[in-house]
Amino acid sequence: MGAYIIRRIFGMLLVLLAVSFIVYLIFIVIPGGDPAQRIAGKVATPGNIRAIRHSLGLDQNFIFQWWHMLTLLFTAKLKSYANQTNVVDQIKQGLPITFSLSIGAAIIWMGFGILVGLISAVKAGRLSDRVITALALIGISLPVAWLGLVLRYFFAGEQGTLAWFPDGGYVALTQNPVQWFYHLLLPWFTLAVLFIGFYGRVLRSNILDTINEDFVRTAKAKGLTTRRILVKHVLRASLIPIVTLFGLDFASVLGGGAIITETVYQIHGVGWYAAQSIGSQDLPPLMGVTLFGAMFIVVFTLLVDLAYAWLDPRIRLT
Repeated sequence: MGAYIIRRIFGMLLVLLAVSFIVYLIFIVIPGGDPAQRIAGKVATPGNIRAIRHSLGLDQNFIFQWWHMLTLLFTAKLKSYANQTNVVDQIKQGLPITFSLSIGAAIIWMGFGILVGLISAVKAGRLSDRVITALALIGISLPVAWLGLVLRYFFAGEQGTLAWFPDGGYVALTQNPVQWFYHLLLPWFTLAVLFIGFYGRVLRSNILDTINEDFVRTAKAKGLTTRRILVKHVLRASLIPIVTLFGLDFASVLGGGAIITETVYQIHGVGWYAAQSIGSQDLPPLMGVTLFGAMFIVVFTLLVDLAYAWLDPRIRLT
């Protein structure tokens, strides 16, 4: 187990290096990707641009530029080209907000996804199964931006039709737990809807396949109740693909995948910071947010592999 974890950590470092190199390469070679030209402005002289490039180290070898930016990032000294704010500090400020949004949405989509999958599998072929399938497909098909705007229009703010919820914004959990929950309920639901339908459909298919396995027949032959077989044996084995999906989806949402939801509801988390950086083509924040997201994805992938061995004793990590 120890050797396996060491190999995975080494692989994680290689992935982060590769991701950072690709991101840097893309934003340097794209048209208009020279940060010095954007900082200097439209009426800058060639001398101004050269001076800015020299001060940023952009007149050095490409590999040196990339490594220099990585060094500044991991020593928490990297600053935005647009406003000279510290990238790591900005990510730290947005992290609790994105954590709050991601964890709440994950609880909703995981809980309702398992519930939808169980009901659909138990009622397979019946009218209730067809209705749940139709609702799941609708949820999967709804664009997050559109759903967020519709929910804001009808349910948020003084201008909303029902005005049940505040119109965007964020209140810290430590400041007011009730308002924290109140402000995040609509964003949680908006972010979770897509995953609920997808997880429900995947789990339904897994349960129906697992029911026909030999170990389930053995459990039935032992005289175990249907409920015990379904919960203790069938559901546990069927959750393995769901754990994979959850680990990757939660990591991607936490690492900036909630960018649309945060933008729609004006929640200033990591996703919102990434959106602002994309709009200004500000490379240092984009590098920081991308590596932040990649780190969570590779870490959660390792945790998913470790969870496999717990869910299915037949799986051993070597």
